[in-house]
Amino acid sequence: MTTVQQVIDKLKEGIAPVEETVDTVKFGDSSQKVKKIAVAFMPTYDVIKKVINLEVNLLICHEGTFYRHHDGESLMSDIHKQKIKLIEDSGIVISRFHDYIHRYRPDGIMQGMIAELGWQSFVEKHLPSYSTFNIPKQSLLQVIQRIKKCLQLNHIRYVGDLSENISKAAVFVGFRGSGANTIPVLEEENADLVIYGEGPEWETPEFVRDALAMGHNKAAIILGHLESEEPGMKYLSESIAKLYPSIPVVFLPTENCIKTL
Repeated sequence: MTTVQQVIDKLKEGIAPVEETVDTVKFGDSSQKVKKIAVAFMPTYDVIKKVINLEVNLLICHEGTFYRHHDGESLMSDIHKQKIKLIEDSGIVISRFHDYIHRYRPDGIMQGMIAELGWQSFVEKHLPSYSTFNIPKQSLLQVIQRIKKCLQLNHIRYVGDLSENISKAAVFVGFRGSGANTIPVLEEENADLVIYGEGPEWETPEFVRDALAMGHNKAAIILGHLESEEPGMKYLSESIAKLYPSIPVVFLPTENCIKTL
C-alpha cells in the first residue's frame, strides 16, 4: 500500500528541509492509501470539482488554495467557506508542492518549461533562479511564434524589435522578472532576450525600452505566472507516473482567468 505521505516524502527526497515551507498537506488525511493522483498548477474550485468527479483522492498543486502565498493570511469570506465545504465534504487530500520543486536541480518547474519549448540541447547553464540558452540565431518574432505554438498561447506580451536576431536567451519561471534578476543577465552575461513569468512592469520592460533607444539589441518576453509555471507541473505529473506506474496519475490544466479583448 502506498500512502499519501509516502508519495509526498518521495517527491521531497534528496532536498534539504525547507524552513517555514508552504509545502504541507492543506486538507485530508495523509495516512490514507493513494488511489488516484491529480496534479494541477492551481487548485481552483473547478479543478477541485474535476478531481472529485475523477475519483481522485490526492491533489498536488503548486499554488495556494486561498489567494495568498502563505497560509493564515487570507480573510474568511463566503467564497472561502464554500470552497472549504466542497473540499471537506469530498474527503480528498490537497498537498502543495511549491518550495521543493523549485529546489530540484535543475529547478523542476524550469525542467518542464525546457521540455515544452524543446530547448534541451540549447542549455548553456542552470542556476537556481534562471537558465541560459544558446539558441539557433533567429528573429525575436520567430522566437515568439515558437513559444506561442509550444505553450499553446493566443498572445504574448513583449518588449523589443521583432526583426532583431536573438541567439542568447535566459528564462526565469514564475515571479522572477524583477530588474534585480534580469538586468545583470542582459548586461553582464550579454543575453539578447529574457523570458519570464511576471515582475514589476517599471523594471525589466523599462530597462529594455531604454536599451533599445540607445541602440542595444535587448528584448523581454512576459509570459504570465501560470503560463511560465504550469509546464513544470505537467512535468511533475509525468515524473510521478514513472515513480508509481500502478497508480493512475492525471494532469489537470488550469485555464487562465485573466482575459483580453
